[in-house]
Amino acid sequence: MFRKVLIANRGEIALRVISACRELGIRTVAVYSEADRNSLHVRFADEAICIGPPRPSDSYLNVPAVISAAEIADVDAIHPGYGLLSENANFAEVCRASNIKFIGPPPEVTRLMGEKEKARQAMKKAKVPILPGSEGVLATAEEAQDAARKVGYPVILKAKAGGGGRGMRIVRNAEDLPNLFHQAHAEAANAFGNGELYMEKFIERPRHIEFQMIADEHGNVASLFERECSIQRRHQKLIEEAPSLQVTPKMREELGRTLCHCLANIGYQNAGTVEFLLDEDGQIYFIEMNTRIQVEHPVTEAITGIDMVKAQLRIASGERLDGILPAKLEIRGHAIECRINAEHPQKFTPSAGKITAFSVPGGNGVRVDSSQYAEGVVPPYYDSLIAKLIVHGHNREEAIARMERALDQFVVRGIETSIDLHKAIFQSPDFRAGDFDTQFMERFLAARAEGEKAQA
Repeated sequence: MFRKVLIANRGEIALRVISACRELGIRTVAVYSEADRNSLHVRFADEAICIGPPRPSDSYLNVPAVISAAEIADVDAIHPGYGLLSENANFAEVCRASNIKFIGPPPEVTRLMGEKEKARQAMKKAKVPILPGSEGVLATAEEAQDAARKVGYPVILKAKAGGGGRGMRIVRNAEDLPNLFHQAHAEAANAFGNGELYMEKFIERPRHIEFQMIADEHGNVASLFERECSIQRRHQKLIEEAPSLQVTPKMREELGRTLCHCLANIGYQNAGTVEFLLDEDGQIYFIEMNTRIQVEHPVTEAITGIDMVKAQLRIASGERLDGILPAKLEIRGHAIECRINAEHPQKFTPSAGKITAFSVPGGNGVRVDSSQYAEGVVPPYYDSLIAKLIVHGHNREEAIARMERALDQFVVRGIETSIDLHKAIFQSPDFRAGDFDTQFMERFLAARAEGEKAQA
């Protein structure tokens, strides 16, 4: 096992990794920007090193600064968390060259799965169903129009190099394609430094399903089942749950087995998530893979009893899956996660500032992952996520009731949060019945606005 690990991240995920390391007897090193000097991940790490000014590009994304901190602290390994440098193959290569273990897949695999068209082809070769789309990147709007004629409208343009909804446009007819192509190209180039686009068939009312995979360094791969991530706004997830109501036991077993075979063939290691769209006819299609741990990993932990971060650390230190996972993997009950964001619940604008009161819910089956505290400050430079509220119940009905109780007991003052929005979602009859898709939030917000207009 490692002697000392540096966490190349901030916020709740940095604190989460520190907790896992503490339980394994590993010393930790936090890195932080000047804006995060008083953050809890700095307080609870064994050592902490400031790596630059508040802007991420000057601190958390500054590879030389992170590596210098790792060398100064004499660490064995670096855990990247999620976001920031977690899917940066160049960073993983620098770690390798510096004789520091990168806790994640090899850089070659990260690069392969990060290039979405190559990932599509790898999945297609393994007989994982993929959406019809372009054969590769589209150099011009004219090429895009040719591809769209073959695929059939509606189609969706996607950035080759990124995600999160940036560089993405839905195209419903040929007349709109040139303008939307140029918009997507410009947005992708600005967000990722790479404006290349590819195309897929657009599914009108899909559900977003993802499979949590885990692999050791000895060729063994396991599926930890699926998560439902359809409640999202502008392609940003708000609520996740496991298992999905729409994934049948047969689909779960067959797709899990196929993914294990595929990831073993490409040499995948550590944790990773394979994402799919499920259409109204029950057909499932691969869209992309995230080569890191996910924000929503706690719902998988809840239904399996497996500590995902400790598993990552143990795998990276050379342990085999059969010594980490139980002999038989089973789904236990139902889990739901709400992402509590520091933003206005109606305008969705960021809400930075000082937290004047912060009290989290507790009790049986309730977990809160957060690095916030009363009198702490939410800086304006980073992602708006300030806490993850996770509940676990014997079934979905109990999990929903537990989440509603927990949301009522979650107190944050001084800044705006999404807590009230989550409360309203859980009152929706469609959500409670499990009747939703990735456009749920658009319909929900439109109906909410109409209701408020009528009351006025």
